[in-house]
Amino acid sequence: MELRYPIVLIIGVILIIVLMFAKNKKKLEYNDGKKIANTKYVKELAYYKKAIKKYKIITYIMKGLYALAILMSIILIARPVKFSVNNNPKYNRDIILCIDTSDSMNELNEKIIDNLKKIIKNLKGERFGISIFNTSSVTLVPLTDDYNYLLETLEKLQENLNTRIDYLNKEIAYSDRVYEATEYLQAGTTVNYETRGSSIIGDGLASCIRIFGDLEEERTRVILFSTDNELYGKELITLKEAGKLCRDRAITVFGIAPSTINPQDKISFEEVALDTGGSYYTAVEESRDSVSEIVNEIEKKGKNLIKEQKNPNFVDKPEVVFSLLSTSTICLFILNKKVNL
Repeated sequence: MELRYPIVLIIGVILIIVLMFAKNKKKLEYNDGKKIANTKYVKELAYYKKAIKKYKIITYIMKGLYALAILMSIILIARPVKFSVNNNPKYNRDIILCIDTSDSMNELNEKIIDNLKKIIKNLKGERFGISIFNTSSVTLVPLTDDYNYLLETLEKLQENLNTRIDYLNKEIAYSDRVYEATEYLQAGTTVNYETRGSSIIGDGLASCIRIFGDLEEERTRVILFSTDNELYGKELITLKEAGKLCRDRAITVFGIAPSTINPQDKISFEEVALDTGGSYYTAVEESRDSVSEIVNEIEKKGKNLIKEQKNPNFVDKPEVVFSLLSTSTICLFILNKKVNL
């Protein structure tokens, strides 16, 4: 146990010591009652001696209880607390999963999500968000530390990706389930695709910046960006421009691409990721093991970027002191009422 305001205890102890040694000037004259002669004979009586002895013992006890009560009161004012320092940097990190929902990315996205679910279960305080894009972007989950909600969304996203994979691989026939999966992945992400095209990579990355909210707040910001970088439309912001926007705002981009990525597209994607201080990864044949290693490495690197903060934590602990104060007060009340002990 520690004291939040130890100076109060120091001052209080000094006052108690001063009071203990202060001289009591008693008046010699009597204010009430009558003088009794020959009291020395009374003082020789055994009964008198026993009464005086009891009186002195009770007096010493009461003085001790008074001192204890005053001391405990001072300690309560000094505020007894349990002090600890929380070295928890994880509260300073924001992560956004941003995935390209074009058909060529289905299998890689499914494996990324499967591995992210394991990581999210172990998060403590970090905020996480999910964004999907094709022609346009949709924020599935804004930044939150509600991990149950995040896991539910990732489960639903993975389930719909698996349904679309099975349909495209002709393992299942077209059905309401396939329709619902397609609608889930395309709703809001194909706005104006007739005129703008699809896989607008730069717009997809740039749209994630607004999800972070207040960029003036000191936090580590990470975008886990999954795409094959194949542009089939008219972009408002190029990937390079979007990368520069991230870099200027201290947002780190970690890129993951499938093994089928075009060599030229790979070069431009890697340049953007490295320029933000992040890394680029190519999933080897989109195998679950290789994606797992990539996601774990990103998780490790993301943590290394966080600045450690020491947060002092005070928990009031008045129980023992209050119990002693209450006990001493009750005992003083009993003795003051001259109850036979």
